[in-house]
Amino acid sequence: MESTATSSFSSLREYLRALSQTPTRLARRALTVSATYDELNRHCPSAGPAMRRTLRWFDLVSLGIGGMVGAGVFVTTGHATRLYAGPAVLLSYAIAGFCALLSAFCYTEFAVHMPVAGGAFSYLRVTFGEFAAFLTGANLVVDYVMSNAAVARGFTAYLGTAIGVSSARWRLTVPSLPKGFNEIDIVAVAVVLLITLVICYSTRESSVVNMILTALHLLFIAFVIVIGFWRGSWKNFTHPDNPENPSGFFPYGAAGVFKGAAAVYLSYIGYDAVSTMAEEVKEPVKDIPIGVSGSVVIVTILYCLMAASMTKLLPYDTIDAEAPFSAAFSGKSDGWGWVSRVIGMGASFGILTSLMVAMLGQARYMCVIGRSNVVPSWFARVHPKTSTPVNASAFLGIFTAAIALFTDLDVLLNLVSIGTLFVFYMVANAVIYRRYVATGTTNPWPTLSFLCSFSFTAIMFTLIWKFVPTGGAKAGMLSASGLIAIAILQLFHCMVPQVRKPEFWGVPFMPWIPSISIFLNVFLLGSLDGPSYVRFGFFSAVAVLFYVLYSVHASFDAEADNNNGSFTAKNGDVHVESKEIQDQSFKV
Repeated sequence: MESTATSSFSSLREYLRALSQTPTRLARRALTVSATYDELNRHCPSAGPAMRRTLRWFDLVSLGIGGMVGAGVFVTTGHATRLYAGPAVLLSYAIAGFCALLSAFCYTEFAVHMPVAGGAFSYLRVTFGEFAAFLTGANLVVDYVMSNAAVARGFTAYLGTAIGVSSARWRLTVPSLPKGFNEIDIVAVAVVLLITLVICYSTRESSVVNMILTALHLLFIAFVIVIGFWRGSWKNFTHPDNPENPSGFFPYGAAGVFKGAAAVYLSYIGYDAVSTMAEEVKEPVKDIPIGVSGSVVIVTILYCLMAASMTKLLPYDTIDAEAPFSAAFSGKSDGWGWVSRVIGMGASFGILTSLMVAMLGQARYMCVIGRSNVVPSWFARVHPKTSTPVNASAFLGIFTAAIALFTDLDVLLNLVSIGTLFVFYMVANAVIYRRYVATGTTNPWPTLSFLCSFSFTAIMFTLIWKFVPTGGAKAGMLSASGLIAIAILQLFHCMVPQVRKPEFWGVPFMPWIPSISIFLNVFLLGSLDGPSYVRFGFFSAVAVLFYVLYSVHASFDAEADNNNGSFTAKNGDVHVESKEIQDQSFKV
């Protein structure tokens, strides 16, 4: 082992020396996995105390609902209904909810076994190594920051609708800046900074505030559902306003339903932030499965009811794609115009709850990434009085506020989907790998071969669906791809035994459920546009550059400082976790 007496960053000479050893250090660190025990017990010397365990299952359910039932549903419903699915948008929500539930199962198995604040970053770190974890964690943090900034600006627009004042009157236009970045929004900045103060103060108090806001928001959602079913007509489920437009419940066929599912999937991603709260849960074994899966099920039911209410209220071809619910009543002369303001107020509460949950999640991701030393350990600081990751919360809050000052709400759909779907895809792969491979004792290649071949089949199915013209040939190719995927899955299931079976909670029907999650996430990734992939490629390249220039050297130094073996499990070491370590995961 190479000896490092001083930090790679102690002087320019030492840093240049470290850069000259980059290939060696990359070979050692990039694929190095962390042991579960280390993830549960890793605290930097300067990080302060551990986060306090104060949350119960009802807190997690509330955080999940608050994180998911936010701005997304008030935007994506109109977009998916008008352009893709028509009245069948409620099936789009059901399909997206099913996909989210499968991913939630994968998250839950990891979170119960390893209740830490790192979420997907920690799960991938103990499975595929440091580099894969850093790449996905960096994209997740960027997605959180950018989407939170955009959603904060949405609060200004919906609040303006609620009180009858145009948001343009609250924003300062700077003609010299590019369009979409030229409206200075002070209200959005104030909202972000206020929420930052709340989440820095206390997680428990943040949960209480979230529960109050979520309860008020659910009242508004119930109001929207009741008004839609009361004032609407069942005729709108099959008859468009313009007879020349496609009619029926499926005006754009099955393809439109799945396109709609991809469009509305944004509305479900809030449960990822809930998994980052695992380190602050009192009874992880009982509370996490109920909190994560329960919130997804409840939100799916609410979304389907809201979609049905919207479709019953208006013909699909008259629904406003940008603000479907509030626009349905704006300008009404029959005494119902006030409903638009009520819906605007409800959407405002929804934005606040989703913003708070997302900002809680982004801070905990950064905190655990700081603990791993791939970013400065300053981010891992937990305040001794508040027991919150105060440095990460404050830094990301200020960063988010700075972006919210300029960035328009329209960036939300383009910036969030691909990074989040990629992480969900990686977590589903990781839960299979962890069940079937014990590092150093089992051959990983059968499992890796299955994961690669299954993903390749899913990609082929997606490409055929997207690019092959409709007809018999397309149906035959899709059927063949589906049968091949099922055959590969069944062959793996019969021939490769599991080496780990969770003692307390695990994904049922292994490997079928995570494999279906992999397939659906690949399918939804295939529905995204080109600019999304450009953004993903750009941020990934920046993350790789940062890892090569800083992270690998910082983590190498940390390994040298912890050469007693308590920091990581090296490649090739036997990595079978004992029951004693597993028990420690839950006796907290």
